Order: sequence, then structure tokens, then C-alpha cells
Amino acid sequence: MKLILGSSSPRRKEILQFFSVPFEQIASDFDESLVAFDKDPACYVSTLSQKKGNSLLKKHPDKQILSADTVVYCEGKIYNKPIDKAEAKQFLQELSGKWHSVYTALTLSSFSSSETLVEETKILFYPLLEDAIELYLSHINFLDKAGGYAIQQGGSIVVQKIIGCYYNVMGLPIGALRQLLHNQGIDLWKHLKIL
Repeated sequence: MKLILGSSSPRRKEILQFFSVPFEQIASDFDESLVAFDKDPACYVSTLSQKKGNSLLKKHPDKQILSADTVVYCEGKIYNKPIDKAEAKQFLQELSGKWHSVYTALTLSSFSSSETLVEETKILFYPLLEDAIELYLSHINFLDKAGGYAIQQGGSIVVQKIIGCYYNVMGLPIGALRQLLHNQGIDLWKHLKIL
């Protein structure tokens, strides 16, 4: 399989490198602002993931494209990547002390087929004081993360509980990845790396 990871995310690259499946990383140039949120987060991320994949497939028709999109969803609102620190602060204030969902859609597409799977992980934040939010944002690279927060390393300090796939919150749910590759004849179990 000639696989392209259609994402600029270093976290998706890191997760895919847990396995010995060869791939190259090429970011999609699809303009995400062209897709409006229609109140259904699963449909929204699926559409974005598929369009990112299609954009790359036009340039690389002989490859398999693994594309993805991740959003945070809470009380009817979508939280994408914040545009600046002020918006990231607003995101954290709104998510403080609340359950929310992280949705990631993964699409594996080729010239002859396309399949998309969506994973949902539920997250409960601790109540966050303004001083804590300021400290958090001064230590986290929030601009490239949906919702303006990280689940990994010290970024997890805001997370009280998690239900579902941890790696989904990082942007590449391993269960969905395994299923998509299995459906194309690639057994991820046979690509485990020695720890």
C-alpha cells in the first residue's frame, strides 16, 4: 500500500508511527471554511475528512489517502482550532467544569474506494479559574489544537475524566485506523513495533 497521511499534524504522524506501515505525510490544501457546521458534529467532521482526502487524491491518484478531521463539541457548539489566545481562553472558559465530546473522522480513500469512520470520546474538564487558564495557555501550543487544549503530557491537567479513545482526542483513533486498514487488507496487528 502506498499510503499518504493527509495531515500536517505532528500528533497524527506520531501515532501512525507506532506501527510499521510505511507512509509519507502530505498536508491537504482543502479550505475548511468552505464547509458550514450543520448541527451534526459527526457529519461535519466526516465531510471535512472526505474533502481533505479528495483534494489530495486528485494530485496522487495512485495512492491511498488517510485523511482526518477533529473537532470539540459542547452544547450545540463546535470548537475548532482557536484563531488567537483570546479565543482559546474563551474556549476553555466555556468548557470549564463541563462534559464535552471530541469527534474525529478518519477517511481512507483511493481511486476506487472511500470509507469514513467517526470516533467520539467524552471529556470532563475540571472547573478552571482564570489564573489557571492563563497559566495553561502560556505553556500549551493551543493554536493547532481543536478546543485550544491538549490531552497529552501536561496538557492533561484540565481533564478530570475521559470516556473513550485517548488517541481520538489527539486526532487519530487507533481502533478506527485498524478497522479502515483491515478493510483494505492491511492487518495492523502484524505491523506492531517492538516496545
